[in-house]
Amino acid sequence: MLNIIWPIFIIVSYIYAFFSGNIENLNNGIFKSSEEAVSLTITFFGTITLWCGIMKIAEDSSLSKKLTHILSPVISFLFPEVKRNDPAFEDISLNIIANILGLGNASTPLGLKAMKSLQEKNSCKNTLSNSMCMLVLLNTASIQIIPTTVIALRSSLSSSNPTMIIVPVWISSILAAIAGITAVKFFIKIGK
Repeated sequence: MLNIIWPIFIIVSYIYAFFSGNIENLNNGIFKSSEEAVSLTITFFGTITLWCGIMKIAEDSSLSKKLTHILSPVISFLFPEVKRNDPAFEDISLNIIANILGLGNASTPLGLKAMKSLQEKNSCKNTLSNSMCMLVLLNTASIQIIPTTVIALRSSLSSSNPTMIIVPVWISSILAAIAGITAVKFFIKIGK
């Protein structure tokens, strides 16, 4: 679908720019945006690499087991279908930890790994299980102590106070998670 929508946007933009006499501004905007996108990608690449490495070290060390143990009551409540000795339990735990630390981009591979583990246990392969729905919800709400990706983005765009958004992120992500968890638990209960 996006393969159709984006070319239409581009064609309409060029036609409008041509008839309104702004074709030069459009071309300048394209080149400037491309330059900024490459710069932003390079900035994020370093951050993502660092945090993916740290999460891999935590995963391979006993730190991940300790953190999983600390989070196990919460994970057991949110994912009652996943047993503590299941490999998906630790995958979910690492994904939640990465999200809490604000490592959204580093948590993506961990979330995909957790989703893959949950899909292996899923009896209906073309429908999300309750645990998979909960994992999607938690990744979408993404409760974060330090929203590093947003702070890095604000810093790269020369924000005068890039950390100013920390408290609003806490409030919005906690409220989103509570509302989402309540909704998922409700629909799971009525679906039985």
